[in-house]
Amino acid sequence: MSFRMLNRAVVLRRSTLAAALTMGLAGVAFAQSTTGTIFGQAESGETVTVSGSTGISRSATVDDSGRYRISNLPLGTYTVTLQKAGATVDTRNNVAIVVNAGTEVSFVATNAQALASVTVTANALPAIDVSSVDSRTVITSQDLDRLPLGRSAEAIALLAPGVVQGSDYFSGQKAGSSVVSFGGSSVSENAYYINGYNTTDPLSSLGGVGLPYGAIDQQEIYTGGYSAMYGRSDGGVISQVGKRGSNDWHFGGQVMWSPKFLAEDPKNALYPNNSLPAGFGYTDDSLPGTQYRNRKGNVKWNTTYDAYIGGPLIKDKLFFFVAAEAEKQEGKSTSSAAVAQPNNTYYTYNIPKYYAKLDWNINDSNILELTGISNKTSYEGSQYVYDYQDNTEGEFLGHDTSTKTGSDIYVAKYTSYITDSLTFSATYGQNRAIDYSNVPGMDPNAVYLSGASNQDPSITGGTPIRNGNTILYVKNPNAKNKTHGLRLDLEYKLGDHTLAAGIDNMHFSASDEGQQVSGPGYAWIYGHATNPATPLSPSLGVGAPGGDGYYVRRYVFTTTTSMSVDQKAQYIEDRWQINDKFLLSMGLRDDQFTNYNAVGKAYVDNKNQWAPRLSFSWDVFGDSTFKVFGNLGRYYLALPNSVAIRGASPSTFTYEYFTYTGVDAGGNPTGLSPIGPGPVSTNGEYGVAPDAKTVTASNLKSQYQDEAILGFNKMLGTDWVYGAKATLRKLETAIDDVCDMDPLINKAISQGIDPDAVNLPSSCLIFNPGETNTFNLARADGSGYEKISMSTKDWGFSTGAKRKYYALDLFLEHPFDGKWQARVDYTFSRSYGNTEGQVLSTIGQDDISKTQDWDAASLMVNSNGVLSNDRTHQLKAYGSYQVAPEWMVSGAVRVMSGAPKACLGYYGTDEGNPVGYDSSYRFCAGKPTPLGSVGRLPWQEIVDLGVTYRPAFGANKLAFSLNIFNVFNQRKPTVQDYTYEDAPYTVSNTYGATLYQTTPRYGRLAVSYDF
Repeated sequence: MSFRMLNRAVVLRRSTLAAALTMGLAGVAFAQSTTGTIFGQAESGETVTVSGSTGISRSATVDDSGRYRISNLPLGTYTVTLQKAGATVDTRNNVAIVVNAGTEVSFVATNAQALASVTVTANALPAIDVSSVDSRTVITSQDLDRLPLGRSAEAIALLAPGVVQGSDYFSGQKAGSSVVSFGGSSVSENAYYINGYNTTDPLSSLGGVGLPYGAIDQQEIYTGGYSAMYGRSDGGVISQVGKRGSNDWHFGGQVMWSPKFLAEDPKNALYPNNSLPAGFGYTDDSLPGTQYRNRKGNVKWNTTYDAYIGGPLIKDKLFFFVAAEAEKQEGKSTSSAAVAQPNNTYYTYNIPKYYAKLDWNINDSNILELTGISNKTSYEGSQYVYDYQDNTEGEFLGHDTSTKTGSDIYVAKYTSYITDSLTFSATYGQNRAIDYSNVPGMDPNAVYLSGASNQDPSITGGTPIRNGNTILYVKNPNAKNKTHGLRLDLEYKLGDHTLAAGIDNMHFSASDEGQQVSGPGYAWIYGHATNPATPLSPSLGVGAPGGDGYYVRRYVFTTTTSMSVDQKAQYIEDRWQINDKFLLSMGLRDDQFTNYNAVGKAYVDNKNQWAPRLSFSWDVFGDSTFKVFGNLGRYYLALPNSVAIRGASPSTFTYEYFTYTGVDAGGNPTGLSPIGPGPVSTNGEYGVAPDAKTVTASNLKSQYQDEAILGFNKMLGTDWVYGAKATLRKLETAIDDVCDMDPLINKAISQGIDPDAVNLPSSCLIFNPGETNTFNLARADGSGYEKISMSTKDWGFSTGAKRKYYALDLFLEHPFDGKWQARVDYTFSRSYGNTEGQVLSTIGQDDISKTQDWDAASLMVNSNGVLSNDRTHQLKAYGSYQVAPEWMVSGAVRVMSGAPKACLGYYGTDEGNPVGYDSSYRFCAGKPTPLGSVGRLPWQEIVDLGVTYRPAFGANKLAFSLNIFNVFNQRKPTVQDYTYEDAPYTVSNTYGATLYQTTPRYGRLAVSYDF
């Protein structure tokens, strides 16, 4: 529809993940976990006790094979003690653990020296975590303090190999927000978590909620290899763990300022002026080479205040941590000359965030954690007329759409260490999300005017007639979303096996979501055809405009509805330590997804979705210096709530075509003469509620993807780690919608079904492209349903949905040693096929699993090629250097090849329009145009630098910092307009125009104090 033993020494082998820049290593991936593990070797029968900064104390007896493992430890620092016959023989202090990783503390001997003579020796380099098998990056709060990064979960995630920024079309309403793609997947295929609870956008899965920046303890970025404990993502996972209180009091604050004088303007954009093929002309011959969008003075500035405090309410028993962040961003944005009413918008974002956590050690065996999170974004803007003829600002025009979005989230987690071998945990959470919008002072009778520059100049005198409506769509102000979820996990240590089982359930509900055209409920779209005698849309019965080719369309669009989703899963898993060197993890997950429409009827009900996971870790030399690891897994993806919008609920999407003889003072056409049969809809969307049993294929399968990973990590000398990883992903099943009903009618007739005896679909059908799908057609007399099976060939498609991704990741890292750190990643990858995923980046379509792809066979001709999130080359480097006791410098570099360009025009060599989708086919000027065949966007080379000064008089608690982002002020296009034509043989003036570009250079000043 239109992502080593030393001689009698204690060897602390901490995972490289626990180092300052802990990148891309592989424990079992507990994407929703908030805990870590301490493990190691010692003499059989000895006792190892770990005592944490939050009063936690747990012990384990070393087993017969000389190993111990203490898991499910809350994040923090620990003291690890070795005891024999009740006597302490050695202690290791300040052992920091990393979420979902193993930190190795081994007590090993090569002779029979007395334990009392043990000396403590640490490796010069934290060794590799051989207890992990996944592919992920962990960024700690110390990393966040050192590196010049944007203050969002997505900006942090871009540090990980294989993660790229998604299309700016999908950037959220939050200031500076973005979306990311993992491993070739689309931007809606990721999952977000905070303290173990799913905080993914509950409506469409586009993005998710993040913590206040200063409250982040650690952020995990999973790029593959998750354990069977977790699912519902075939892209990647962003999981944040918030800070917690301890027995020590901590408080502090920070003020950040990104001033206007350190911000550069974006680059101005011109209407493209390209040589056109013979027989083709621009819609308006006067526009090529003229100003499309003036960006002078289009800068933003912001101020952010942070504060936090944490400590013990009752020592060793009850702890709290509270953080607050208040950000205000202001700026100016000049619209393009092509909008209904060119304008300057002066906007303000207010972004308050709060985080509170309470930890209660009920006793040594039971812990209760309570978390509260609030993340809201409010936007408002004032608009003034902008005159592109003399580049001046005029009178006050009105207000932009005011919005308030965000979530209040509450999470409770209970952990019980029933025995040293048996652990139980339960997590319950709720999310109350708002999605409010309103247009203050909007005239309800003012019609939105699109393409006013295409008005007939013989009527207007060459000066477009406009009105004050700059808002095309509005939402119901009562729109909101809710979620609640419960997961139960049980882990049991049985000899060499660590067994786990559990459930993972989520419920999502949405009310009054969707949108409609503003004003009286319709808009006018003016157009001009270069060849007035050519029918505009013959498949819909729309004829030629005639005359000088000027025409207008009345556009109606309404989609507001309510819906809900249930997602349930069960899993089992076995981590088998086969010997001292080889760990095998085997798991199986069963997902169930059920989607309901506005009246509570299920239109998708998927069960028995078995997802096997198999992973291994091989400690080649047995000393944690060389690890080989691998994963095989299947990952199912649920349909979010938004699929019901324009899918399983009533919607209206129509055009009505006219010629006109006049334009009134409000820009409305007068003297209308129809050139079509009335309102027409390419998708059959006429406001009729579909039958829940007929809107989807009865044998619909959920989208799922198979993945294989093989890699290694190895120490290089005593100061470096390097590694490589190969990844292969294959999309096995996709979900989209199909809207051309003629093939279905023909199949029904061939089966002897009278089309008049059944209720034929009034809108698009949700199906699996490439599969044989069975649909129910309700009998007109209400006696039941007729079944029709449609193969790929029946629909007219030549192939099914395809998406493959392969990548080779290489890295070299010097972990932070108190002086400096550095990391370099290079990724060579290819994402190709004919299906991007749940969204369509070429036109910015965020109708999840209802894109215009697969609507009809003609739309998929020439669809095979590279995909929108393909970036062949990626080079990422970052690090920090303590140049003096008081001074540190840092930097981050991202270099990557550009995304493939698209060109969407009319069909074939004769500029056809077989299904009425106008300029949406993969042809331009009669030539096939698979994605990427018309070139790529330019390479991006972004350099960010930072410097921090911690004066001695401040005892390293006071810090002043300066960060400069995009130092060389690259301003290259990231999104262009790919719609080639406005009408047959009539090239759009905006085809190839820059719609979004790299954020220009800006600076950020900060002062902070941490006690």
